[in-house]
Amino acid sequence: MTDTSRLRKRPLEADAAASSRAANEIDIAGCATVSYSSEDPAHPVEHLLDGRSGPGATRWMSARPDTIEHLVVEFDRPQTISRLVYEVEEATRERTQEVRVEVSEDGARTYRQILVQEYNFSPGGATYQREELRFSLHGVTHLRLMIVPNKSGSGTATLTALRLFA
Repeated sequence: MTDTSRLRKRPLEADAAASSRAANEIDIAGCATVSYSSEDPAHPVEHLLDGRSGPGATRWMSARPDTIEHLVVEFDRPQTISRLVYEVEEATRERTQEVRVEVSEDGARTYRQILVQEYNFSPGGATYQREELRFSLHGVTHLRLMIVPNKSGSGTATLTALRLFA
């Protein structure tokens, strides 16, 4: 008979999340605080970092329609960022969403814009977009995303995934 009180165990999900992280990927949850202006309780900011991606994946979503929202990654220590990957999806409404990305190297006193991108969603056509961008950023203390959900049409700010690489 086996003595189960001495059994060493751990959930496989923890291993799967760590092993799914690519080389040089920054563990945002482990080295930063993510601040947000709003979140729908059914679609919390944690969904950005849960490792799920692609059409139909979990997502962060604002609790407020037609409102510009902000997400700020506040690093514990300055980071080098060479690549930014994020995803956006809208399968139900025709609208244009804009994503602006800014970085701070001085503890959020000033920000420098590094990206402005618009996404035109149409339920009968384009509903999903994945961006992979390369940068040479050093000493980044904060990364701020501004999501304008209703540049054209009406909608709610949403992002499906966010990944950063050193």
